[in-house]
Amino acid sequence: MNILWGLNVIAVKMAVMAIAPLTAGFLRQLIVLVVCASALRIVPGRMRLLTILGILSGGVFYVAINFSLAISDNVGALAIAGQLGVPFSLLLAILVFRERIRLPRIAGIALSFGGVVLLVFDPAAAREVPGLALTAIGSFIWAICSLIQRYLIGVPVLTIYAWIGFWGTITLGTLAWFIEPVAMRAIPDLPLRTLGWVAFSALGSTVIGQGSMSWLLQRHPVSIVTPLTLAAPVVSVFAASWYFGTPLTVLMLSGGAVAMLGVAIVTIRTARAGDTP
Repeated sequence: MNILWGLNVIAVKMAVMAIAPLTAGFLRQLIVLVVCASALRIVPGRMRLLTILGILSGGVFYVAINFSLAISDNVGALAIAGQLGVPFSLLLAILVFRERIRLPRIAGIALSFGGVVLLVFDPAAAREVPGLALTAIGSFIWAICSLIQRYLIGVPVLTIYAWIGFWGTITLGTLAWFIEPVAMRAIPDLPLRTLGWVAFSALGSTVIGQGSMSWLLQRHPVSIVTPLTLAAPVVSVFAASWYFGTPLTVLMLSGGAVAMLGVAIVTIRTARAGDTP
């Protein structure tokens, strides 16, 4: 699961370079919809939340993330900034659920944001500020979606992703048709290699990766499973550096280490709290 999530940043970058950001996102969500279509069904009392989640998670999130990767070269820096979703989620939980936190998680939030800020001072990553900003926006949207999913407990995972694929296909398809008409018309002529990058994201990262996470959480405590996912951004940073030949400077590694330390503190402490009834 960590490997699939870690390598996904390469697949998405290759897809948005070869196709176009919105069109690539549309194809990804279309594949998710096709794979999960058998689980698409009306869930009484939950359709408003499923619709909001689908538009945000399947549509708006990928607008921010795909454009961030399309305009950036240092993919590793974006992978680090993408971890801001964890502290954002905690901050939203504090605001919405009035969740109380103590000093360790407060320190974790500060370290998470501080580590990303350090990237701005790295010459190798400083020019990626627009991409980092879009990634931060995407992380905030992801945090909102994680909050919504708290209200969808009991809804089958495949049904949730079927609706995400459904609304994502509609949202991104509509935007792409008006903004990227040339790319949309060129879909039938796309080579299999290019479609393979999109399929890897849809099947590997979304269906298999998220499905594996759900399978693990049904069988093991949150405090054991969640911290193990911290390996994914580490895989992303080093894999992206190797594949695209981007430098890993001391300042970037330091900022990444500080950010990941903060994310680790928040993740582990929050996971332990989630194990209590």
